[in-house]
Amino acid sequence: MNKILSIILITLAIALIAYNVTLINFEDPMQGDSIIAIIGIVASLCALVLLLIFIASKKIQKKVDEN
Repeated sequence: MNKILSIILITLAIALIAYNVTLINFEDPMQGDSIIAIIGIVASLCALVLLLIFIASKKIQKKVDEN
């Protein structure tokens, strides 16, 4: 995967987290659309962690290939 594509995907994940935070009703976060927003935040965080792990693994692979 290209570095630019990784940066775009990370930016989109952060944007989705920010958008879903605005949808949460903090007075009653486990009702209605708030629970869907929380699920969206968790899914975006998972995608973000996976992308960061992928980037780290590519850096490790590059160092292994150099030696």
